[in-house]
Amino acid sequence: MRVVKEAEERKNEILDVAEHLFSVNGFDNTSTNDILDAVGIARGTLYYHFKSKEDILDAMIDRMTDRLVGQAKAVIAQKDVPVLQRLTQMMITLHVGSDLGHELMEQVHKPQNALMHQKMQERVLIFVRPLATSLLEEGLAQGICHTDYPEEVVEMTMLYCNTVFDALTLHSEEQRNKKISAFIYNLERLLGMSPGSMQDVILPIFQEKHK
Repeated sequence: MRVVKEAEERKNEILDVAEHLFSVNGFDNTSTNDILDAVGIARGTLYYHFKSKEDILDAMIDRMTDRLVGQAKAVIAQKDVPVLQRLTQMMITLHVGSDLGHELMEQVHKPQNALMHQKMQERVLIFVRPLATSLLEEGLAQGICHTDYPEEVVEMTMLYCNTVFDALTLHSEEQRNKKISAFIYNLERLLGMSPGSMQDVILPIFQEKHK
């Protein structure tokens, strides 16, 4: 018997399967036929929801980003929590923590999946930048930090992190610690904060990321 599903349910089913296949095989090594076979649908059904494999990737990344940004917004809304503590919690929340997430991120960082990597970086920069900027502006209002360019500081920091810290696991422990220490030192200078002010904010993020 042919199973007829609601459009949104079918769309999410396709995305679930694609996310799994992309995480296991990589984007380039997964074909639309692989997705069709795994979902058990006709090609016409797939193309009703998505125009191409790249369209599936875009929707998958959008869905993941929406979920993470929603969690980050919930953290930011907790005004009774100190602003720097919320910044730490927000960044940890944005870390893809599920087992599938770890597998997917491993694939994203491979050279053959550069398109996935680029698209995820673009989404993060677009949606996370205003959230981090709002927290920084709270810190400015409270006199915790000092800068005339909060949005630009956030943008510079995010671009640097996306470039340098993506491959942090490839370095020795000594090299990792040096890069993290240098990052904290320079971030404190950008924010006009005294040395050591950001240690308790930044270090837990890296500890969580490399568990």
